[in-house]
Amino acid sequence: MGIGVDVHAFDSSRPLWLAGLFWPDAIGLSGHSDADVAAHAICDALLGAAGLGDLGSVFGTEDPKYSAASGVTLLSEVAGLVRKSGFVIGNASVQIIGNQPRVSSRRQEAQDVLSAAIGAPVHVSGTTTDGLGLTGRGEGLAAMAIATVSSSDNEI
Repeated sequence: MGIGVDVHAFDSSRPLWLAGLFWPDAIGLSGHSDADVAAHAICDALLGAAGLGDLGSVFGTEDPKYSAASGVTLLSEVAGLVRKSGFVIGNASVQIIGNQPRVSSRRQEAQDVLSAAIGAPVHVSGTTTDGLGLTGRGEGLAAMAIATVSSSDNEI
């Protein structure tokens, strides 16, 4: 099992990509890539479960190749690295933390996109912090994820 956490501040000059989806009526997030906190948290959970480091050590912000990269692209690449290292991905769950947007309105769509990216089931949920912390003050979004992998010669 692995756990991943990602946090990005809002940036009104950027579009919002969250859980692999474009949210046209929402404020974007600041970051080197598309700043998709849900996809990034799942990446870290998968990398951690497989003992392969973290998103920064695998992709890094110094590589211009990943400037504005899609979180789904990074997620697909991470899933490939996990499999190449001899693991089978069991599933993942990600919880998006923030006031807006309301992920429940597009939950199934997000689950479909993220599941396709890793080739295994992904559950998406959302919550708020009841006004507490950076997400409660509306300064940004956070996500926490967990993922399971097993050795490719073992069943999950």
